[in-house]
Amino acid sequence: MMSQPVDDYQTLLQQWQHMAGEQERATAWSEDLRQLLVASDFARRVLLAEPEQLPVLADALERAEDDPLPRLEALTAELAPDDEAGFMRCLRQWRNREQVRLIWQEVRSQPALPERLEAITQLADAAIKAAADFATAQLVARFGEPAVCPHTGKPQRLTILGMGKLGARELNLSSDIDLIFAFPQEGETDGERSLSHSEFFTRLGRKIIQLLDQRTEDGFVYRVDMRLRPNGQSGPLALSFPAAITYYQEQGRDWERYALIKARPITAVDSAEADLMPALQSFVFRRYVDYQVLTALREMKQLISAENRRLQRQHNIKLGAGGIREVEFIVQALQLIQGGQSPALTEANIYRVLAAIETEGLLPDQVCHELRDSYDHLRRVEHLLQAQEDRQTQSLPDSEDWRARLIEVAGFVDWASFEAWLDQVRARVSTHFDAFIAPSEPVETPDHPWEPYWQTPAEADWVTDFAEDADALREAVEQLQADLDKYHVSDAGRERLARFMPLLLAELARLQQPAQAVPGVFQVVRAVLRRSAYLIMLVENPYAIRELVRLTALSPWVAAQLSDKPYLLDELTDSQQLYRLPERRGLRDDLHQRLLRLPDEDLEQQMEQLRHFRHSRVLRAAACELTGNLPLMKISDYLTYTAEEVLQQVFWLAWEQMTEKYGTPTREDGSLCDTDFAILAYGKLGGIELSYESDLDLVFVHDGAPQGTTKGARSVDNNVFFMRLGQRIIHLLTTQTPSGILYEADMRLRPSGNSGLLVTSLSAFATYQLEDAWTWEHQALVRARPVAGCPDLCQRVAEVRAEVLGRPRDTEALRREVLNMREKMRANLATPASHRAAEFHIKQDPGGIVDIEFIVQFLLLRHTHALPALARWSDNMRLLESLESEQVIDNATREALSQAYLHWRGEVHRQALQQGDGRLHGAAQLAEFQQTIDTVSHCWQQIMQPENA
Repeated sequence: MMSQPVDDYQTLLQQWQHMAGEQERATAWSEDLRQLLVASDFARRVLLAEPEQLPVLADALERAEDDPLPRLEALTAELAPDDEAGFMRCLRQWRNREQVRLIWQEVRSQPALPERLEAITQLADAAIKAAADFATAQLVARFGEPAVCPHTGKPQRLTILGMGKLGARELNLSSDIDLIFAFPQEGETDGERSLSHSEFFTRLGRKIIQLLDQRTEDGFVYRVDMRLRPNGQSGPLALSFPAAITYYQEQGRDWERYALIKARPITAVDSAEADLMPALQSFVFRRYVDYQVLTALREMKQLISAENRRLQRQHNIKLGAGGIREVEFIVQALQLIQGGQSPALTEANIYRVLAAIETEGLLPDQVCHELRDSYDHLRRVEHLLQAQEDRQTQSLPDSEDWRARLIEVAGFVDWASFEAWLDQVRARVSTHFDAFIAPSEPVETPDHPWEPYWQTPAEADWVTDFAEDADALREAVEQLQADLDKYHVSDAGRERLARFMPLLLAELARLQQPAQAVPGVFQVVRAVLRRSAYLIMLVENPYAIRELVRLTALSPWVAAQLSDKPYLLDELTDSQQLYRLPERRGLRDDLHQRLLRLPDEDLEQQMEQLRHFRHSRVLRAAACELTGNLPLMKISDYLTYTAEEVLQQVFWLAWEQMTEKYGTPTREDGSLCDTDFAILAYGKLGGIELSYESDLDLVFVHDGAPQGTTKGARSVDNNVFFMRLGQRIIHLLTTQTPSGILYEADMRLRPSGNSGLLVTSLSAFATYQLEDAWTWEHQALVRARPVAGCPDLCQRVAEVRAEVLGRPRDTEALRREVLNMREKMRANLATPASHRAAEFHIKQDPGGIVDIEFIVQFLLLRHTHALPALARWSDNMRLLESLESEQVIDNATREALSQAYLHWRGEVHRQALQQGDGRLHGAAQLAEFQQTIDTVSHCWQQIMQPENA
């Protein structure tokens, strides 16, 4: 044990012994106190600051006193009703003292674990209720009472649903709390400054979050996570019961059923039980045995397994293989499948559900016992880890000191024996998890005897199976064998490779030109030689090997992606997912689920998960395009939607980090901003034309009070807050992690370019665009649109864009400025005229993509003042359609430019997948596109240079 806890133990024990009438009890509790200080530096700091709490805590522990609310009421009794700072101080001091009591219970391992979990939950319930009562009183004083609730006959109150372990009364010792806010029905408050119920309860929700979540010099109470609410972070903070019920009935997803199993009303319980909860129960639990959910659960299980393989979470006792999450998955899956037929399975608490599963024979008794015991052991370790610093963590410590302290409190003689015991516990869980919801069809392995081709390649009959490609295949295999020592492949890795290679060769033999796949597929194999878990995954999923061979033969870009990011190999295991791109909502749900499974404070893993999501979705798009499963426009839409969903999540991550550090920015009336931040996309993202390696052209806009400040422990000017928010977004996008970067971000299109502010206020953005922007900046605005941030502000930014595009312009002056800009670009970026017979730049040369874009931009800027409907879209295809429908161009011109644009974009995508350079080379390629070049050039002459036509 560190010397500091020893010294502090002696100090605290002596102080306790010298308190009146406490000497005998202090001596009796001395070993318990020592164990507490060994286990928790947090408890040590609290007690050193308040040693007088020692007898109070001992009293509570001796009486097994769980109800902490009277102690909070005594602490706040003298506060004025509007003393928010005083209330927050008392709430935090009370929470810290109670947390020491709970940690001490955990160290003593008394009472039993289910009761300890209940006590932890009771503390959170008390804090939530106290914050809700205080915040409600403040808002009622300003805006009046909400309308009467039909279920209680009293003014409506906010229903706070506890989710996850909070809802199930099994909260972690140091945990975030997952909440959903709802209210009975729409209406208005009855004060002089009346608010709609939606606004009233939204403000109330924000205030409750602030009271609980905001860090002060006394710390915080709970970190509040609202991501489980309908539509996640992009949804309203508080919804009426009817709106929430409608959402779940019409849009609810299987993962939301999984989440709502544990939902429990903490406040306004009578209203919720009368209306909301029955509807949620009917959404979660079907009246029939729900076998259809098996597919969704199987996909969730595969995702969990893939995450463990990719992230190597062996030190995480919750998320790693054999961890807490796998026990919870088994139990909740059975609840979803059978809950509609068995009311006992609709319980939220895992212990009661396990008892029901055993009683009803849904799992063997021994399995239930092992799951329950393993869960007990894992939760005990989890709590001891969290006790160390009062921090939500499930990762085993790295430091020798904390390891020594952990095993002492846990009752082990050394770290090796502790690890061996924990491995045994987790192995039992893994066995049951792997057996649960087994694959729907057994995996068959090819029966062709390919082993000799790997074991003794010099003796194998390559010519019979590979004909003219025989030498290429044999040389590739022999070179790979020669590289095993170079790559320091372990014995286990070599054994796995020996199982994999015959399956790979069998798939290569299926190809008409197997040598075409050799460079790419062997590049991937080399990349995973030292991460041979992927070889096992491929061996267990021969279909994935077939797709690996197929796609690497078609695209060196795919081979490079799989080599650089081997975790993408998991995407090849399911053909239905690989070649089926979900709609926008499906993308959002998938990303939301991935991030929800991560600890809220684990920024590193959140950044990794965002990158995994983006790269896996881009790979799926490439697979669909390479195999002709989807047309170009669908591919671009999908890549664009993927970027937008990622940007929205990046924005929320950055917002949460900044508000935790500085508090929330304010509006002119002093109310908290509802983010009031928008991300405006230009270029390919703005034009819904993203390709595989496109940068993101972005502009940041805010609408906080220019002279306002944030409300938080480290208050800063609103302008400083939003600037740092913008910097954080760029950091999250562009930081290099083990999985690469997310996107390159280009901010040069913001007002005044690189010399301008990183984040611009809405009023400054509008003034600049209307008064100072160059014509080329208005051209760029044609392809701009808001893509993430606050929906209300996004709408106002879109209105500014429409106003700018709709300004009257002198036609000839506009034409001259557009032509001048195009000439500058050609002079600097296009292929020299002397080389164009052999080379053509797809984007910049005359007749290429930029000519089409400039034609559209010129026509929009020329006609939108008279035809405002032209400003509706930002993508070139729909802009061309709008120009035709508004009779600016005729059908023949629209058809010619649209087809040319699609032809060019198809070539851009093809070259990206073949790792081309964006140019046409040689007479054959130029001849293929000559008609397209001539078509665009003709339209350019007719529209942009009519005097020369």
